[in-house]
Amino acid sequence: MSGHGEAIVMVARRGGALSGVAEVPGDKSISHRALILGALSVGETRVTGLLEGQDVLDTAKAMRAFGAEVVRQGPGAWLVRGVGVGGLAEPSQVIDCGNSGTGARLIMGCMATSPITATFTGDASLRKRPMGRVTEPLALFGAEAYGRRGGRLPMTVVGAADPVPVRYTTPIPSAQVKSAVLLAGLNAPGETVVIEREPTRDHSERMLRGFGAEVSVEDVPEGRLIRLVGQPELRPQVVAVPRDPSSAAFPVCAALIVPDSDIFVPGISQNPTRNGLFTTLVEMGADIAFENPRTEGGEPVADLRVKFSALRGVEVPPARAASMIDEYPVLAAVAACAEGRTVMRGVRELRVKESDRIDAMARGLEACGVRVEEDEDTLIVHGMGPGGVPGGATCASHIDHRIAMAFLVLGLASRRPVTVDDGSPIATSFPAFEALMAGLGADIRRAMP
Repeated sequence: MSGHGEAIVMVARRGGALSGVAEVPGDKSISHRALILGALSVGETRVTGLLEGQDVLDTAKAMRAFGAEVVRQGPGAWLVRGVGVGGLAEPSQVIDCGNSGTGARLIMGCMATSPITATFTGDASLRKRPMGRVTEPLALFGAEAYGRRGGRLPMTVVGAADPVPVRYTTPIPSAQVKSAVLLAGLNAPGETVVIEREPTRDHSERMLRGFGAEVSVEDVPEGRLIRLVGQPELRPQVVAVPRDPSSAAFPVCAALIVPDSDIFVPGISQNPTRNGLFTTLVEMGADIAFENPRTEGGEPVADLRVKFSALRGVEVPPARAASMIDEYPVLAAVAACAEGRTVMRGVRELRVKESDRIDAMARGLEACGVRVEEDEDTLIVHGMGPGGVPGGATCASHIDHRIAMAFLVLGLASRRPVTVDDGSPIATSFPAFEALMAGLGADIRRAMP
């Protein structure tokens, strides 16, 4: 069953070529951060292009609960009247973050150095995800956290009354952990330092600077060192959210594996900490042209022209995992339609996302007739070439939006239809997915009850 109400069974069938313009929604990571930093600013922040998926809407609701005024003014257009760093009010109700690990972890970070208490929960999927990776560094500031065994939600966080700055080395590559620590550092005196052994997406650093925080980044022998000077007065901004590369991955990958397809995907973020999938696809032989490169909202963007391609399997280097961690499910679907094997190593983090994504993709691909190998940190897909995947299976989404969309993309190129047991989680990140794909000519339908 879905974590969002009634399950929605969806079926994808092979049909004609995909064509047209795919206008994907705003970037989810940047949308979360725009709302949070707007709430921590003094004055009015205006956001355009905000992703209006359920994950981001839950973050908007949370920031209202902490005292900010968050108002929708039109499609993608939002106004945030902030309370300033250190100005968060104690919420009177439980903060429900729905399906969003990003929302939960970042909001915990931004309130952990204020003398307030908040209780967090989420849907069935989020309640399984580990929060200790965030609450452990937040404890260094003086915050306390009380949750279920294994550091899982529901969890109550008691913010530090007298926070201290910290120096923290992230044990795993995680933009969520890094960002939570930096947000906590905003209300701590002095300088907070985060060291990453491997770089992760840098939206927080970019946006913090845009809002007026003093943030510096340098490469050191230990990795990537980020310094933040605490207790700034953040200035409200006008934030234009670029389009989400993680959402763009689905129409892009569908066009690559559906014969004779030719689509145009405008305004996609090309942030180097997020573009690992596109780098990998090009290595596989993908016909992707990156047109009109420019900067929007402080982020590099480009328009993509994508055409059907005869792809070959590759070995994806482990160092690239952080820049494409959300795209491995759809890459696995593409790899099934390539010639030869695709090896994805260094992907252990996939096991603690909205679902165990390695297991979910492996079991679903096997059900569709694709040979797969896996271990704790590796997924290997033995490609069957264009048109070679038998399909004909019902695949479990595990309340995971990216798993659901990945198997629907696979169904567009399989010999027999592919069914997803529950597509309702797609609304958390890509509510326009069905309409967008239908506009390109994809045959993706809801099954009749």
